[in-house]
Amino acid sequence: MTRHAFRLRLFVLAVAIVFCATGLAAQQPDARDCKDHPLFNRMPGYWISGCKYVQFDSHAFLVAPGKRSSVEGQFWQVVYKPGRDLTSKPSELQIIRNFESAIQQQGGTVMHSEKGRCTLKLVRDGNETWVDLSADFTGGYRLEIIQKQAMAQDVVADAAALAKDIRANGHAAVYGIYFDTGKSTIKPESAQAIAEIARLLKDDPGIKVFVVGHTDNEGSVDGNIALSQARGEAVLQWLLREHGIAAARLRAYGCGQFAPVASNDTPEGKARNRRVELVKQ
Repeated sequence: MTRHAFRLRLFVLAVAIVFCATGLAAQQPDARDCKDHPLFNRMPGYWISGCKYVQFDSHAFLVAPGKRSSVEGQFWQVVYKPGRDLTSKPSELQIIRNFESAIQQQGGTVMHSEKGRCTLKLVRDGNETWVDLSADFTGGYRLEIIQKQAMAQDVVADAAALAKDIRANGHAAVYGIYFDTGKSTIKPESAQAIAEIARLLKDDPGIKVFVVGHTDNEGSVDGNIALSQARGEAVLQWLLREHGIAAARLRAYGCGQFAPVASNDTPEGKARNRRVELVKQ
């Protein structure tokens, strides 16, 4: 083989390697363990650059200019990027309108829509699903989806642990008591936690407690004070009505957002701050 022929073969081989590498890059497989949410297919020519799934979380959905609504349940986040071989990237508006149309075709509604962002809602087969779609000028977009549901309570108040905290600190936080959003109506799944409070009081007939409601920092200060007071009173009334605890042993109080035990900057912190505490009188 002549030197010229050898160089030509090397050149052809180099071009082939570059072509194959470019072809592989153009395929851009989805990030590991990521897939489309069952509610939507993806825009043509897109790939998933990242994703997240949490069994129970909270997300604040934009429902009006400057107004958000917090929804709790199963949480998905899926981030999409246009493929390198996509010659014409859709605009932000085109992406938004596509998903608005998709949710409406399934019987859902557009809760709010503005430049580069929209909130969608679908109620079907007893399930309520909320979607936060944000699109940017690069052609990428992100879906944040909550399938609304109450948290399956794995850890509830325990009478012995509550008594130990009260002896050591003069107060005890009670988790596992849930209320309708913005209301003092106690949800049925709270019964076990309240039963443990009653057990504590029956095991120690001489103890008297304040039943203190706490909130996160959503809403107004005055509104949170009133709400926390009403929630403390609701738990007190449940103890009287369902467990026969003497009214003289209980007094309700509301602290609103003024005694946080965690940062209100995260959904997890807010969940910890929304609690009922027992404070020894």
